[in-house]
Amino acid sequence: MTILQFAGWDLLFVQVPGWLILAVGAVVILAVAWHHYTRAGRSSATVRYSDIKLVKARRRTIRQRLRPTLYLLRLVALILFIIAMARPQSGTQKRDIDAEGIDIILALDISGSMKAEDFKPHNRLFVAKEELNKFIDRRANDRIGLVVFARSSFTQCPLTLDYGVLKSFLAQVDFGMVDDGTGIGIALANAVNRLRHSEAVSKIIVLLTDGVNNNWEIDPLTAANIAKTMGIKIYTIGAGRPGTAMYPVYDPLFGKRYQYLPNEIDEESLQKIAKITGGKYFRARSEDELNQVYTEIDLMERTKINVNEYVQYEELFFSYLLAGLILFLLEIILSQTLFRKIP
Repeated sequence: MTILQFAGWDLLFVQVPGWLILAVGAVVILAVAWHHYTRAGRSSATVRYSDIKLVKARRRTIRQRLRPTLYLLRLVALILFIIAMARPQSGTQKRDIDAEGIDIILALDISGSMKAEDFKPHNRLFVAKEELNKFIDRRANDRIGLVVFARSSFTQCPLTLDYGVLKSFLAQVDFGMVDDGTGIGIALANAVNRLRHSEAVSKIIVLLTDGVNNNWEIDPLTAANIAKTMGIKIYTIGAGRPGTAMYPVYDPLFGKRYQYLPNEIDEESLQKIAKITGGKYFRARSEDELNQVYTEIDLMERTKINVNEYVQYEELFFSYLLAGLILFLLEIILSQTLFRKIP
């Protein structure tokens, strides 16, 4: 079986490709015959005359000049017969893609502590938004939503496949959208609520925070257990360098200045949340590490795509056979009429 491209078509030759080798041989043989007729044939004579000056003086007629086209017709007809015997086919390919999408809620901390500028030269929130944009760009066929939180939480963007709209909502996220604080339990409860009616094969929450929960309306571990019962996996990320970090402070007299404050991340609780739901805890101490974290989560949670291909073939040999017969008959008719010669 051989596949060749001709005139923009993919031609599949079912029979032994030796038929195609015969076509090459036919071209060579008839090319030699044509050369003999048009070149060597002119110097050989079938009838001898004592003086052929008068004959040479006469110009060749159009009929005489076109007579070699009989060989061309025979050559093309023979090649078409050989191609027909090779049984060419054209195929139309159809592809069915079955994608098992993943529903993802991105929970982002926008509390005041995210203003810390230990991810130089930008603050934590700016870097987190940049890395979330990269994470979104790497996804396909997944519904993604965005939940933001500080003391309370709200849905910035519901689950959607329109990543352009999602990134637009992400760009609008900023400090002061809710009262300051860190409500990790509230954020998880909001994210779980967004996923509770999901029929996706896999449901995950990716929560990024740099603080300690200080809103006990909903305990973070209780929210994690609820997520577990609904088959939701939670990945937690603790953002910030250990030790102290520079925080901008706005003074009405002196304007913007910085002060060092200790970084407080409840890593133990974040580890428990991830463990309860079958997820994983990550620590991001720099922009590069945060990029690695989202890349690793992206690789761990991949959409399963099954591709089924179908090819419908159409037989083309009859067209080549018919064309070859027409040319062959045309060559016979012309050789016995218009281009007939005296033996």
